[in-house]
Amino acid sequence: MSHTVREKKQLLNRVRRIRGQIEAIERALDEERGCMDVLQQITSCRGAMNGLLAVVLEDHIRTHLVDAEHADEHGSGTEQLIDVVHSYFK
Repeated sequence: MSHTVREKKQLLNRVRRIRGQIEAIERALDEERGCMDVLQQITSCRGAMNGLLAVVLEDHIRTHLVDAEHADEHGSGTEQLIDVVHSYFK
């Protein structure tokens, strides 16, 4: 069983909170709030996204990199991790 399936409820709760934060950014822009309000909303959302990434990435490392030689249909755990990190910093 995938670690994202085991942690499904907690991960979905995080995603729902992030969705609420994105909607708050949209409202702030729509209501023409000051740039500091908008920046605060954006940084909060970024922090929440980073938190979600950290949880999933940590579980991925713990689950799939214990045996770095293990490969599945997506390639080795090491290569998957490298791909995720590269895509995050693009």
